[in-house]
Amino acid sequence: MTFARPDPIRDFDTLPRMPAWVTSARPETLEDVAFLSGAALNHLHLVLSRVDHPHALLRDRLALRAAAACVAFSGRPEREAELRDAIHLLRPGDLPGPAGETYLAWRRAVDRPVSIKALGRALPAFDPDRIASWLDAGQGSPVTRAAMVLEAVLTEAPRSDVPALILADAALVQALSWEHLVPLLATGLNRADLRKQGDDLRFACHRAVTTSVIEGTRLAEDLARRTARLKAAAPKLRAKGASNAVGMFLTRDAAAPSALPLPDRAARRLCDRLVDLGAVRELTGRDTFRLYGV
Repeated sequence: MTFARPDPIRDFDTLPRMPAWVTSARPETLEDVAFLSGAALNHLHLVLSRVDHPHALLRDRLALRAAAACVAFSGRPEREAELRDAIHLLRPGDLPGPAGETYLAWRRAVDRPVSIKALGRALPAFDPDRIASWLDAGQGSPVTRAAMVLEAVLTEAPRSDVPALILADAALVQALSWEHLVPLLATGLNRADLRKQGDDLRFACHRAVTTSVIEGTRLAEDLARRTARLKAAAPKLRAKGASNAVGMFLTRDAAAPSALPLPDRAARRLCDRLVDLGAVRELTGRDTFRLYGV
C-alpha cells in the first residue's frame, strides 16, 4: 500500500480561518471591541504556534510595515521600498538617516526575545531603568496594558512615537507570554490615535490590534506558502553556500546579493536562479542595486 506524500503548501489551507464575525464586525463599545481583539489575538496565537511557519521572517516583514507606519506619522515621504533601500544598500560608514533609524529600531526589537536588554538595544536613547518603569505602567488585560504603556511613554516623552509603540507591543506580548515582539499596534493606529488618552486610547488600541491581527495572519499564511516553495527549490541549487543563502531568505524580509555568503557573481546567479524557480522575488524593479525576498 502506498500513501501520498503530504503537500506542505496545501497543508496550510487546513489552518483555521479567522471567524467572519471578527473580520466583519463594527463594534461601538469598549466591551465589544475588547472582545473582538481577544478573539483575534487567540487566533494569532494558534498561527504563531505552528512550527512550519517562518516566524522570524514574519516578524521582520511586520517590522518593515510598522516602521513605514511610524515614518508616515512623522510626515516623512519614505515608504517600504525606500526603507529597504535605506538599510540594505548602506555602505560601511554610511548613516541610515531618520527613516532608516526607525526601521533599524523595529528590526532590532523583533530580532531577539523580549527583555529589558533587548529593548535597550533597540532603543539606545533610553536607559534600561526607564524602559522597565514604563513597562511596569501597564496593568490589566494584554491590550489594556499595552495602551497604558503607550500613554505613559507619550505623556513623559511626547515626541517618542517609535519607542512608545515598540514598548506597547512589548507589553502586549509579555502579557500574552509570547517570546518575541510581534509588531501590531503601529500598523493599526493612526496619527490622531497617538494623542488620545484613557478609554479613547484603549478603544483605539483594541481596534488596531484586531485590524493588524487580521492582516498579520493573512501575511503569515502567504509567507508560509512562499517559504515552502523556497524549501522545495533548495535541493536544486548546487552553489557552495547556497543553503546558508536560503536560510537568510527564510528569516529576512529582503537581502542584497552582496549580503549573501557567496562571491558577488555567484550570489547574483543564485538570486536569478531562485527567481526563475519561483522561490524568491526581485523586490525593486531595478536593473541594478537589486533586493530579493520571498
